[in-house]
Amino acid sequence: MAKKVIINGGGWAGCAAALAARKAGAEVELFERTDMLLGTGLVGGIIRNNGRFTATEELIAMGGGDLFQIADKVARHKNIEFPGHKHVTLYDVALIEPAVKKTLLNAGVKLHMHARVKDIDQDGDVITALVAEDYIDKKEIKAPGDSFVDASGTAGPQGNCMKYGNGCVMCIFRCPTFGPRMSITGKAGITEMIGKKADGSVGAMSGSCKLHKDSLSRELAEKLDKTGVAVVPIPQNLQKGAASLKQKACQQYALPEFNDNIILLDTGHAKLMSAYYPLEILRQIPGFENARFEDPYAGGIGNSMRYVGMSPRDNALHVDGLANVFCGGEKAGLLVGHTEAIITGTLAGYNAARTAFGKDPIALPTSLACGDAIAFVKESMQTEEGMTKKYTFSGSVYFERMKRLNLYTTDVKAIEDRVEKAGMTDVFAKAVL
Repeated sequence: MAKKVIINGGGWAGCAAALAARKAGAEVELFERTDMLLGTGLVGGIIRNNGRFTATEELIAMGGGDLFQIADKVARHKNIEFPGHKHVTLYDVALIEPAVKKTLLNAGVKLHMHARVKDIDQDGDVITALVAEDYIDKKEIKAPGDSFVDASGTAGPQGNCMKYGNGCVMCIFRCPTFGPRMSITGKAGITEMIGKKADGSVGAMSGSCKLHKDSLSRELAEKLDKTGVAVVPIPQNLQKGAASLKQKACQQYALPEFNDNIILLDTGHAKLMSAYYPLEILRQIPGFENARFEDPYAGGIGNSMRYVGMSPRDNALHVDGLANVFCGGEKAGLLVGHTEAIITGTLAGYNAARTAFGKDPIALPTSLACGDAIAFVKESMQTEEGMTKKYTFSGSVYFERMKRLNLYTTDVKAIEDRVEKAGMTDVFAKAVL
């Protein structure tokens, strides 16, 4: 008898969960409240930097690397460097979403676009259906399922723009026209966790802003097109100061070079590797006289507030207190980045399918960076200090741990051997039954 996995949220984690559940043999329906997939993937564009290279190749060896391979195909630049980061791939943010959508449809995933999940049907600790509203057709959709993945993200609503300071949620992927996100976990009455900034205040400011490339000088735009990177020294009187580095959730970029320079990456847009930069100051820097923010519009004041609704979970990404719900992406904890979302989404989708077929979910071995990161973040989030940090394969706390445990390598054959030794080769490529 067919089993069905229902996914709430079409960001990187939700898309990865959909492909993993489908390959595991389940029927899959995915609900996305906007008219585009990928969420923050529409703003991002950086993969394979530092330890993310290792994690990416681990997931490919485990048979779950489809989305990374798509990103590689639409890359604008490969194997580049910028301060603190090596062997970087920059994918084209304009090409990635249609390519991912096509892959999901070809895999047999049923997509419900502009369909905001607004309610759940629940029988004790078992979720039996999601209820969504189609924004275009103005109709209600009820989707019964055997298991569910919550990949709805942790970005806050509009009220957070002013509530926590330096916030802005008016990003392309959070347009209020499509209505607010709804967390399965929260709707089911499970208490969600809230991350903190280094100063102890709630949430975390998200990553980078996009500048309109045509608003930059011709020299800067041409350098970005040619090399993928532009590092522009900032006159000392225009620098934001070292303290500003702590404002950004992506702590892998909290390096002095990111205070001393404007660092731009070419993802199709000009990706500004600062949490924000006041426009009146930015325009005093040579090459930025006409600069304007593309996303968010308030990029001169702040950026999106996130990590205000994470699911309590185990290392199989099973949500505590709910029998048949798994979580991926930022719902899975203080993991920062698209690579991290794809990995947790893949595990969540696979385990949702296993649960639907009556099999126990699995945790990834800690002999692999992917498994160690998931376990380490859960353990770290048990402490007050741990809740103020963010974790990524590409820098800061977790990349240092990777190097200390000899988990970081760019030797693809060695990574494949390690995955094989762990008994995980092609685990995500096979049907559960």
